[in-house]
Amino acid sequence: MEILRVENLTFYYPNAENPAVDGITLSVNSGEFIVVCGESGCGKTTLLKLMKKELSPVGKKSGSIYYNGILQENLDLKTSASEIGYVMQNPDSQTVTDKVWHELAFGLENLGVPSDIIRRKVGDMASYFGIQNWFRKNTSELSGGQKQLLNLASVMVMQPKILILDEPTSRLDPIASSDFTATLQKLNRELGLTIILVEHNLEEVFALADKVLLMDKGKALFFDRPENIADIKTEHPLLLGLPSAVRIYNALDIKDDCPLTVREGKDFLERHFKPKDEILPEYVHSETISVELKNVWFRYEKDLPDILRGTSLKVYSGEFYCILGGNGAGKTTALNVISGLDKAYRGKVLINGRQIKEYKGNSLYRHLLAFLPQDPQTVFIKDSVKGDLTEILEAMEIPKRIREEKISAIAEKTGIVHLLSKHPYDLSGGEQQKCALAKILLSEPKILLLDEPTKGLDACYKQVLKEILSKLKQEGITIITVTHDLEFAAENADRCALFFDGEILSADIPEKFFSENSFYTTHANRMARGLWKYAVTVGQVVMKAKEN
Repeated sequence: MEILRVENLTFYYPNAENPAVDGITLSVNSGEFIVVCGESGCGKTTLLKLMKKELSPVGKKSGSIYYNGILQENLDLKTSASEIGYVMQNPDSQTVTDKVWHELAFGLENLGVPSDIIRRKVGDMASYFGIQNWFRKNTSELSGGQKQLLNLASVMVMQPKILILDEPTSRLDPIASSDFTATLQKLNRELGLTIILVEHNLEEVFALADKVLLMDKGKALFFDRPENIADIKTEHPLLLGLPSAVRIYNALDIKDDCPLTVREGKDFLERHFKPKDEILPEYVHSETISVELKNVWFRYEKDLPDILRGTSLKVYSGEFYCILGGNGAGKTTALNVISGLDKAYRGKVLINGRQIKEYKGNSLYRHLLAFLPQDPQTVFIKDSVKGDLTEILEAMEIPKRIREEKISAIAEKTGIVHLLSKHPYDLSGGEQQKCALAKILLSEPKILLLDEPTKGLDACYKQVLKEILSKLKQEGITIITVTHDLEFAAENADRCALFFDGEILSADIPEKFFSENSFYTTHANRMARGLWKYAVTVGQVVMKAKEN
């Protein structure tokens, strides 16, 4: 039975020349799991917000949205608030109270539900989601994964008929992301909940979907079952975001059913190929050390536990070094200490062989070190992207006569020419990430620190980012990246390291690092390790298969 219908929906933001959503028509049946994907800025988030009456953005809308046959404009606020649930990308944006138990009760209180029923519903939901062990904690003490789970539970306690989620796993580590996705599957299968999910990482959700909506420039490019999307014979770049199993299958000319999951991909490879001995590639690095931590200890307050506990690392000049690990492990803190934003109370931080305290004033940030934080909004201080790019050039004392040339060059390089006149806060998460990177690169650093640079980015732009970082590396720039994106790390890093228990565990080349892990490894390696242990990327698996 149809629960949601969108008819010829078009939406323009104020003063926009092109529509954010362009003539979309689709129908969603009760109990379906719908996955929405497409490049950053293609209109996915706008479409989702238009489905939720209270979150509809300001602008010019035409077309219709029906919920259970009722035109959205005629839907009463209580029904919309309780029956259409919405989980945002950033868990901090949706958390409104200071205690976990109060967060769970907040929505029901606003709906005027009696207190005895609230208590029962909250207890039921906390038990279902396994929240009882941190039920009375402060929300500020929760990890990213716990906050996102709490947001989901806070919506589910109102027993919605539709659950809309906008990239809910983009800030989660791989294990927390997998757990969150499993929870969504459980809600869909056990409760018959209708789910509409926007996601860039399709590895796990693609096979769960009843239908996949692929958007491009505001239009619905495809809306079909996942197996049909996987079998589309086209060179469209958005298909780069399909699961590893699908991309491996499409790259090999073998007549067989297309695998969608790791299990199916593993079975496909083992039926058609045989194991082969491999030799690990050699890694030769520069003798010059760009960044070094020696037995570094750090805590945020005197009475709080240590975040960094004897952390040590060496990053060589011109190296691409990736740090992986769980939410709250201390990865971002390590970058803060390297950048000088936080000061260690014990140990040494060396930048190009000099202790960080020897860099006076802004000398550390003058053509030497730049840091792109996890939240790109913190980079913006002007009311247009171009204004922000101009601001960094002014701060670097770049002459006026060449500022325009530099802005044009970096905008072209990072693909943000069409965004220069826009306000940074009007952009999608992925677009903000691109513009923040452009601003940071204008400082022409020798050492680049990146905290979750692929967050909110589609597969197409990840390839652009890969090319940008590759060119920077060729120019001798040292890159240290904290990321949850295992595939990105496997494709780009010279060495990867796992951050655990306050320290960085031994770093190694991606082929060795991922092949020896069970969970912190790529989907491609999970499929291929029985045949080719050291194949950790889709490209490497395809190459081994063709050689075989």
